[in-house]
Amino acid sequence: MVLKTLRKSAGSKELAVRLHAAIVARSRAPVFFAELDVPDTLDGRLDLIFLHAWLVLDRLKEQPEIAQALTDTLFISFDEGLRELGAGDIGIGHRMKKIGNAYYGRMQAYDKAIDVDALAEAIERNIYRGVPDRQEQAKTLARYVLAAKKALAECDPLGGILDFGTLP
Repeated sequence: MVLKTLRKSAGSKELAVRLHAAIVARSRAPVFFAELDVPDTLDGRLDLIFLHAWLVLDRLKEQPEIAQALTDTLFISFDEGLRELGAGDIGIGHRMKKIGNAYYGRMQAYDKAIDVDALAEAIERNIYRGVPDRQEQAKTLARYVLAAKKALAECDPLGGILDFGTLP
């Protein structure tokens, strides 16, 4: 029984790593930065990962083991990224707590957004951080997210394949 559980867990971790790679790859698409004016900063990049992770986690609602493995993989990568940027052991806990609070806050905000306008407001607040004159970009990004949600509903994330649809 224990061996079966370990194999299942290892399979979940492997799948989570593949899903994470797909999330990061899509989040780094130049269109987000060049055309939609998402800040090309650590925070901007992190917010795009949060947004795409939310899409995938929403798709995995009926697969809690995989969703948890993906969440764990995301946080491991956040920790590793901070360490690569030079964060030491003393400051890493504080920074990870801030990232965790931001992550879960965004997950809740996006979950509550029931239509394109509410999602655009959440995106404007979280990704653009209230920078003036970003309403159109936020709305375009919200439309992309809703289309991506539909595209993800048609793919098989358990096979390690994510289809976010076309870029905005």
